[in-house]
Amino acid sequence: MKRNANAVWNGSIKEGKGHLSTQSNTLNQTPYSFSSRFEQGTGTNPEELIAAAHAGCFSMKLSLSLTQAGFIPDEIQTSCQITIEDLNITKSELTCTAKVPGLDAARFQEFAQDAKANCPVSKALKALDISLTATLA
Repeated sequence: MKRNANAVWNGSIKEGKGHLSTQSNTLNQTPYSFSSRFEQGTGTNPEELIAAAHAGCFSMKLSLSLTQAGFIPDEIQTSCQITIEDLNITKSELTCTAKVPGLDAARFQEFAQDAKANCPVSKALKALDISLTATLA
């Protein structure tokens, strides 16, 4: 399986602008700019997209592992915060709250830590300091 996306950038770094499109068309000429990346401008940015990918991937891996062990989650909510320092992505912080009937907190932590270590996006980001705060609701 292969997935793809495209980026177009026009102009200088500060005054220019671009757009991103994905194979699925979920992003279809979605704008991004210096302002949306380093300030509070309108549009998306690469770090926001990495955060969404990491949160989504972690949640799916956690659901997979729980389901395989016989625990069907009612809900898994995961957020991710990406940190940039000196123009380097240095950290990914996952925060998860899950409702999983019949599962105790200690066992949930085992599943959550496994998902943090083994979801494909975590593996791709292995050079980063990836942290996780997981809560069973």
